[in-house]
Amino acid sequence: MKPLARITILATGGTIAGVAPSSTQPGYTSGKIDINNMLQAVPNLAKLAQVKGEQFSNVGSQDMSFEIMIGLARRINELLAADETDGVVVTHGTDTMEETAFFLNLTIKSAKPVVMTGAMRPFTALSADGPLNLYNSVAVAADPNSWERGVMVVMNDRIHGAHSLTKTNTTAVETFLSPINGLMGTVIYGAIQYYRSPFRKHTNISEFSLEGVTCLPRVDIMYACADMPPDLIDCSVANGAKGIIIAGDGNGNMNEATLQKAAQMASLGIFIVRSSRVSTGTVGRNMEVDDDANQFIASDELNPAKARILLMVALLSKRSFQQVQNLYYSY
Repeated sequence: MKPLARITILATGGTIAGVAPSSTQPGYTSGKIDINNMLQAVPNLAKLAQVKGEQFSNVGSQDMSFEIMIGLARRINELLAADETDGVVVTHGTDTMEETAFFLNLTIKSAKPVVMTGAMRPFTALSADGPLNLYNSVAVAADPNSWERGVMVVMNDRIHGAHSLTKTNTTAVETFLSPINGLMGTVIYGAIQYYRSPFRKHTNISEFSLEGVTCLPRVDIMYACADMPPDLIDCSVANGAKGIIIAGDGNGNMNEATLQKAAQMASLGIFIVRSSRVSTGTVGRNMEVDDDANQFIASDELNPAKARILLMVALLSKRSFQQVQNLYYSY
């Protein structure tokens, strides 16, 4: 009989580790339950894999920092390279899960499965969703068919790719959707069905490295709106931003005053990326905005939060405007 896969669960906190005063109270505090107590709430894990847990951090994901993300990526790379595990599951809060998932998708250096999960209801809630999410995540991480699929997020019986997923609802358990490219697959009580593989670069075929990296360059996000004041860009650059993501109207648009200010900063070497505040769709080059003339970058499929992550990682090395643009087509 083939031995069970070895799965390490790295816990970082979030709602899945949250505690409320009662099982029916909506208010709660994230990151209060440790990984050992979480594992005790999930029966039959030992039938899926040889599981061990490690408490990496314990914060609500609104407090997830790049210091924690960098350390988490290093720990995952260390575990997978040393052949201590056949796959990793990361428990994480949902607020910034898509950002951490995409960051790991760029910086993990292994074809082995890395699966993130969390919960929309705290550990103490009536009908808490965390235990089944964790069970399904271990099943996905232990499945040999999960190799070479990049970082995945398992929530609510669905398997999402890190490139595509986004949070769409503040409270509902079906909050995560992959609106542009669709699901990677489904997992129902541990039974997995895959629909597709990633078609963008990720993990073991990513060019990015965290070797010697302790912090990331500052990149800010500007939310476009009617009569947007352009001096927000001045403020951002004055405080050290090396790049700015415009969460633009429609197809990455901005008012004329902001466009002129952004073009001025681009001419000075600040990377300006046009994304969109709209929840679905892509941002294309040279449509309503002359990106070539202004030296702007179009985010293609990436929403503002993920566009920021990619630019921060890209700026760890010296790259031209065109080289950075090509990254948005590749990742």
